[in-house]
Amino acid sequence: MNDARAENHLLHLLSLPGSSGQERQVADAITTRLLEAGCDPDWIMEDDAHTRIPGDFEMGNLIVKLPGTIEGPRLMFSGHMDTVPLVRGAVPKKEGRRIVPEGNTALGADNRTACAAILTLAEQLLTEGLPHPPMTLLFTVGEEIGLWGAKEVRPENLGYPDMGFNIDSGNPTEAIIGAIGAHRWKVGITGVSAHAGVHPDHGVSAALIASKGIADYAGQGYFGLIEKDGKRGTSNVGTLQGGEATNQVTDQMSVTGESRSHDPDFLQEITDAIETAFQTAAASVTNHKGVAGTTSFLRNEDYHAFRISEDEAVVHATAQALKDLGLPCSPQVTDGGLDANFLNFKGIPTVTLGAGQHNPHTVDEYADLDEYLTCCRVLLRIVANTVA
Repeated sequence: MNDARAENHLLHLLSLPGSSGQERQVADAITTRLLEAGCDPDWIMEDDAHTRIPGDFEMGNLIVKLPGTIEGPRLMFSGHMDTVPLVRGAVPKKEGRRIVPEGNTALGADNRTACAAILTLAEQLLTEGLPHPPMTLLFTVGEEIGLWGAKEVRPENLGYPDMGFNIDSGNPTEAIIGAIGAHRWKVGITGVSAHAGVHPDHGVSAALIASKGIADYAGQGYFGLIEKDGKRGTSNVGTLQGGEATNQVTDQMSVTGESRSHDPDFLQEITDAIETAFQTAAASVTNHKGVAGTTSFLRNEDYHAFRISEDEAVVHATAQALKDLGLPCSPQVTDGGLDANFLNFKGIPTVTLGAGQHNPHTVDEYADLDEYLTCCRVLLRIVANTVA
């Protein structure tokens, strides 16, 4: 493998902006280099996922389908193109065997390491004329704000892959075979406005309802780290908004949060407890006429939990590739969401590997070059093993 070329791909992609919804420059750079490597333009497409994603997105997912030179299972390699806002203005620089941000920003190794590794894989196959089965390269959009690209991609546009290898972690020897599921929720609270000094008893405070609701489900053990009857999950309040003046009883509040668990039934239990707590709190706050507050509760199944058996072919393929390179394979389960959550849900058995990204979403983010190059070699070995 041409290590210098692989490193060049990474540095180039790290230098490009590409926040969620603004991935065009990244996609164009990947496309340009694929075409330079000999990729047929007809193999490259952009889907219409952006038409189904909330907000203003420049484009959908970038999908490249390489026809196989041999028969075999269709392999898919995926990574997301977008970065978090803290990456804005990042300038990558080398420090020894690391790439770090030059200024007070994040780097974007999450997930440009994946994009560069997949690009390196494709370039190597195309320029060297190496045999390979049918392959799909998937570069998703909007991962950082809700896994949107993976959520909205259509399996038919991917060619119905038999095995998926998602890259979105640090250590290439850790194969993530399971991830948590999550709900995002929002409660709207309506009270009754009144003059807070003259007739506070005429009002119904939405702020009080919000406070009592949170205190209620926290008191039941459904806040923060949740452990009940051998089951485990988490919940969090993200935002509280409402009120216009200190002399007005607050009549409107909005509270947003999330719930997570690897157990789908326990995840429902957590979110149900939160919804019930707000309803109970609203009924308990009344004014001088006995009028109570009301709530509306909206939950969104953000992503589904998954767990792949270690006997699955995709796990064996990962382990064998690492073994061939003299490396161990350590199956892992994560408490974060991944594109793999939706890819597995859509029927594509997908593991997630690392390509050297560390401390993502912080100013201490860096890319480990040796781990990145190892990932590139692992991907090449996965392909080679389908040929042998």
